[in-house]
Amino acid sequence: MPTTTVKNVWKETWRLTYKRRLIIIGTIIMLSVVFTMPLFFGHIEKRPGTLINDPVLAAVPPHNVSVLIFAIIWGMVLLTLSRALYKPSIYIIYCWALIPITITRFITISIVPLAPPVGLIPLADPLTGIFYGQALITKDLFFSGHIATLTLMFLCLERRNDKIIGFLATIIVAGLLVVQHIHYSIDILASPGITYICYRLTRKFLDKDLVINVLT
Repeated sequence: MPTTTVKNVWKETWRLTYKRRLIIIGTIIMLSVVFTMPLFFGHIEKRPGTLINDPVLAAVPPHNVSVLIFAIIWGMVLLTLSRALYKPSIYIIYCWALIPITITRFITISIVPLAPPVGLIPLADPLTGIFYGQALITKDLFFSGHIATLTLMFLCLERRNDKIIGFLATIIVAGLLVVQHIHYSIDILASPGITYICYRLTRKFLDKDLVINVLT
């Protein structure tokens, strides 16, 4: 019985034409969408927005908890990556689901112009400069990309303990975003539902025989 290694798993996945093309095409589209973020966010940052009276934020004094938010999010990224190394389908689903989620964020942010919450403390994460550019972005509000990312990882992970960790990470970061006043509570509450819809539509798309027929 062959040993299950990362090399063997990906070799077997790469051998299947439709999966190979899903990985290549999905990665190209995902990166194309992601790397438009600096241009998009630079545009929305220049426009006026509406300030929301949020009683939840008003009740919580703002504090900088960037390091903890950073640690949880990137810890979840490493966990998901480690699982995807042995289960390429996790990467395929995450990659393809991230495309509609990001596009949906572009749409909702465009049609719901919001001003930064009172007391907002920018998240100090040097790695987000890859996607946001070097400018300070404070108006990428509805809906929360941080919670969308964590929710999507939770949905893609398969092991029970991983899902528990992903769920707790999402809940904790949601609370920390409120503490740092990075998002309005509505941005955070709406994110899991929208992310789930995008995820389910992606799963339905990927599960269709049509995808296999087109990509083989």
